[in-house]
Amino acid sequence: MGNVIIIGNGPAGISAALYTTRGGFDTTIIGKDKGALVKAAEIENYYGFEMPVSGQQLLDTGIAQAKRLGAHIINDEVVSISYSDKLEIITKSSTYKADCVIIATGTSRHLPPIKGLKEYEGAGVSYCAVCDAFFYKGKDVTVLGEGEYALHEAMELLPTSQSVTLLTNGKEPTADFPDSIIVIKDKIEAFKGDGALSEVLFKNGNSLKTAGVFIAVGIAGSTALAKKIGADINNNKIVVDENMQTTIPGLFAAGDCTGGLLQISKAVYEGAKAGTEVIKYLRKAAEN
Repeated sequence: MGNVIIIGNGPAGISAALYTTRGGFDTTIIGKDKGALVKAAEIENYYGFEMPVSGQQLLDTGIAQAKRLGAHIINDEVVSISYSDKLEIITKSSTYKADCVIIATGTSRHLPPIKGLKEYEGAGVSYCAVCDAFFYKGKDVTVLGEGEYALHEAMELLPTSQSVTLLTNGKEPTADFPDSIIVIKDKIEAFKGDGALSEVLFKNGNSLKTAGVFIAVGIAGSTALAKKIGADINNNKIVVDENMQTTIPGLFAAGDCTGGLLQISKAVYEGAKAGTEVIKYLRKAAEN
């Protein structure tokens, strides 16, 4: 009947899984961590709890519930989404295929406050190596980040670029980067160029010529993943229709990543809506 992969193990993702598993579909939830909610010491505005509950307790209970119903839980970091014969979810350790995917990873992380980063978006600043590597063929490029997400983007660029340099912006690398990738740990002052990005300025006075910089800070956020497969983004939120489906067939989104009220109740509702709509989508596809 088809299978479902949910990216994100917070309220939206778990809520969706409760419906897809009960609907008879093989459901896998992939999550790296439990997001900002785990830091909440007390929650007292969510239905059904007489006394305040911690974010950790609420999340753990939801995951246990999804497991009991048959959902598979994978602790891994998703670095990309692509499409071949099916939707493909690429993590730091494996690749998974699905008939439907629900993005439920919350809001994207804030970008570092580097002068020129926003100004050069689309003119030297990119968020998708798979999408834009072709435009930098034979050129010197950089990747901003320090972890597995940055490693994935750098490895995508290596085969076609003249050189790939990792910019950690003062942080220590947390992934194992090969010797073919140059690593610069200096703090960044600004991105500079005349109409298009051409240079990185560091706070210590040094500089680096580059044709483009690919942003891969921390882990891949919701909008970064959506962009990789071509889904529409508006004001840093994933665009969905009334059925929580993105502009890509079979790709849905729910929770904070779609904007609006950033509350657990809203995330749970949208997860439930996405889950029920995925069931309809897959059942209709099976009939055709």
